[in-house]
Amino acid sequence: MSDAEEMIEVESITQLGKTKRVNRAKYLAMRDAFLPVLPTEPPGMTFADAKAALLPNLSEELFPGGEKAGWWLVAVQLDLEAKGVIERGGKGPVRLFRITDSQ
Repeated sequence: MSDAEEMIEVESITQLGKTKRVNRAKYLAMRDAFLPVLPTEPPGMTFADAKAALLPNLSEELFPGGEKAGWWLVAVQLDLEAKGVIERGGKGPVRLFRITDSQ
């Protein structure tokens, strides 16, 4: 796989119209661990609860001991919000829920 294929462009709900290139394998591993733990109804799940729920399902090879999982979770969260896959519900702390089944 070429270097270009090992990267993926992500968006951010906080900087609409801008993209950033990140490691494809880590992004996909985090997305695939994150989406199944999220409820489909508001008010949703807190960020901390989502992180705790997905850590056991995260690739130990890509995230040894959960290393950098918080950063990657934020990157995936903001990208999925920008794409309309998840939303924030309720008031603080931030609570997240899925609004589509697409991945």
